[in-house]
Amino acid sequence: MCGITGFWDISRQKSALEMQAIAQKMSNTLLHRGPDDAGVWVDASSGIAFGHRRLAIVDLSPEGHQPMLSANGRYVIVFNGEIYNFLDLRRELERLGHRFRGGSDTEVMLAAFSEWGLQPAVQQFNGMFAFALWDCQERILHLCRDRLGEKPLYYGWMGKTFLFGSELKSLKAYPHFQAEINRDALALFLRHNYIPTPYSIYQGIYKLPPATVLTWNGLETRSSPIPYWSAKQVAESGVTSPFAGSEAEAAQQLEALLQEAVKLRMVADVPLGAFLSGGIDSSTVVAMMQRVSSQPVKTFTIGFYEDAFNEAAYAKAVAQHLGTDHTELYVTPEEALAVIPKLPSLYDEPFSDSSQIPTFLVSQLARGQVSVALSGDGGDELFAGYNRYFRASKIWQQIGWIPTTLRQVAADALTKLSPDKWNQAFCHIDSLLPAQLQHPNPGDKLHKLAEILAMPNPDAMYRSFVSHWKNPEALVIGSREPPTVLSDAYGSDSVLRQHWTHLPSFIQRMMYLDTVSYLPDDILVKVDRASMGVALEARVPLLDHRLVEFALRLPLSMKINNSGGKWLLREILCKYVPRNLIERPKMGFGVPIDRWLRGSLRDWAEELLSSERLQQEGYFNPQPIRQKWKEHLAGDRNWQYYLWDVLMFQAWLDA
Repeated sequence: MCGITGFWDISRQKSALEMQAIAQKMSNTLLHRGPDDAGVWVDASSGIAFGHRRLAIVDLSPEGHQPMLSANGRYVIVFNGEIYNFLDLRRELERLGHRFRGGSDTEVMLAAFSEWGLQPAVQQFNGMFAFALWDCQERILHLCRDRLGEKPLYYGWMGKTFLFGSELKSLKAYPHFQAEINRDALALFLRHNYIPTPYSIYQGIYKLPPATVLTWNGLETRSSPIPYWSAKQVAESGVTSPFAGSEAEAAQQLEALLQEAVKLRMVADVPLGAFLSGGIDSSTVVAMMQRVSSQPVKTFTIGFYEDAFNEAAYAKAVAQHLGTDHTELYVTPEEALAVIPKLPSLYDEPFSDSSQIPTFLVSQLARGQVSVALSGDGGDELFAGYNRYFRASKIWQQIGWIPTTLRQVAADALTKLSPDKWNQAFCHIDSLLPAQLQHPNPGDKLHKLAEILAMPNPDAMYRSFVSHWKNPEALVIGSREPPTVLSDAYGSDSVLRQHWTHLPSFIQRMMYLDTVSYLPDDILVKVDRASMGVALEARVPLLDHRLVEFALRLPLSMKINNSGGKWLLREILCKYVPRNLIERPKMGFGVPIDRWLRGSLRDWAEELLSSERLQQEGYFNPQPIRQKWKEHLAGDRNWQYYLWDVLMFQAWLDA
């Protein structure tokens, strides 16, 4: 795992020494991603420069140094990630006459490009990766990102200079970088708690979408990313050509794929372990690791003293049964709160999934003993693990049969009174109602019902389900929400529309949409920044593309039964762990933000949310923010997610 960065100044006005200094400055911002080695390469005649920071995991020798040149002199690469099947590729390339001076996967990649070309080579890679490849012969720059978006890559143009990097901080280190905040992206952030691909918080800077290659030849015309793999095509193919075997055969094949994916990700020349929460996904990964390991696997868990947020006891029980070398750390509120000042620099742009805090803490714990940790992310999207899939599906079954016009009439009627007016009305009749019909804040619930009733189709309802601020344009001054994968099903943006798929099942569509949006832009961003913030490489076996392709062929009946989702995964795990250790309600990896905002964080939040400050900065309309802050402090409502969104932007802006 590493950090990569670079630039291409097509004006070619800088000297080699000046270019080296700039590339060094840019790559130094990524020291945390690669503390073991650093390198710079420039071609002043072309105006191109690469910078690299290395975290040595495979081939710890100097032969793994980057930027690296191909043996034939045609290609130069800076690469972040791991190619897990590089040994198989190396053997094939050796049969074709290639010779290797070291043992790194980077050298194998370069030989593969030389032998097969860029796209045919990438399609053979099994791994997580983001790289920049300079073709010295054609004078063309390629950027490429892995299929599911495990490794980040930003890019953009500043005048006549093209910039790229693993994190925004490396681009900002370029001398002429213009850090103009993208208000449209800010509106998206308030809706989703992350900034969706392809946007970033800065004007003119983009995230390279997963499974794409961006090629630029240095001309004024700016290129668009081209896909080399398509989750949409895989999902649609899974419906038209589903797995036709029995449940037993499906379990057998899935278990074999799991074992192979885990085994490949255990190849390292440094100590290795795993995150263990005690849930289905992480327990399955650890069970597979322990099966192929000759010694106890090192596992790591964070515990909290608040029972509602603590999974450590479950993780310990699973670890004891599997026989792992388990380390747990119970974190005090003070230790968790101490992470918050680090978040703006860790994430580089606003990011407000509050599980960012425990994810950083467990990464920090693991880094004390290992350099690589396997994670169970991806199981919820592939095997129907999120409760919202069942909740949204049930709601649409109940209301979808009602004609749209009648639903809209009902929604309009429910919103004629404000939530407070409804609450006052219910106060007068609460005493006449039985206890089971008395609810706190009925006005809020009626307005939420109206919101759902007004949705024209289930896909629009799901977008509302996964939204925080429902109308962020009213909050962010001068903003207009641009299209995203979640919003542009029938829109005009061809790049985004190509991700939309009309799968027959609403649950399948929700799972697919999460796979191409929430997974790469929230979950994998969180894991990458938290782990790389402490120079820990996180690997995600469930996102092996062969496993993903198989999972998308499985019928829903093999994922969902009366007890919920992940049925087939549970059946496999129960071969290794007693059912009573894993059959429990799903818990999120969260922290009690709501209580912290009324307690330890109150002064910090009040300063960031003050009306004067919000007005002076000019990004937000203060009134709705102040109203929610007032209601939250009074305990009338829990607006923790809405407020955390604003606070994370404010803290980022302040930093």
